[in-house]
Amino acid sequence: MASPRVTVLVAHGSRNPRSQEAHAALVDEVAVQSGRTTVAAYLEMAEPGIPDAIDAAVASGAAEVVVVPCFLHPGNHVLVDIPAVVDEARERHAEVPITLTAHLGSSAALVPVLAELAENAS
Repeated sequence: MASPRVTVLVAHGSRNPRSQEAHAALVDEVAVQSGRTTVAAYLEMAEPGIPDAIDAAVASGAAEVVVVPCFLHPGNHVLVDIPAVVDEARERHAEVPITLTAHLGSSAALVPVLAELAENAS
């Protein structure tokens, strides 16, 4: 059974399996740090898609689903595509709150990470 709040981390998706492996590792780390059930989802080119991940979370007993787009910039995927998919899921699952967070790149916490990467470049 899922925890009351399930986090769905959304990546773009890629045909390269290393991309899915990296996303799965990130999902696992977020689950450990948050103490919440966290699952992977992809916008395209990989499975599960966002609708399937949300549907599975609800089917497993989630009382709330939080969708987090792991995208750096507010392009069409962040501004149009993902909100549309989440709105459709809200219609399918009116009994469960489904929250769409801001995209990863909107967080000021990312700036020191990028600065550190640049500082430590070899």
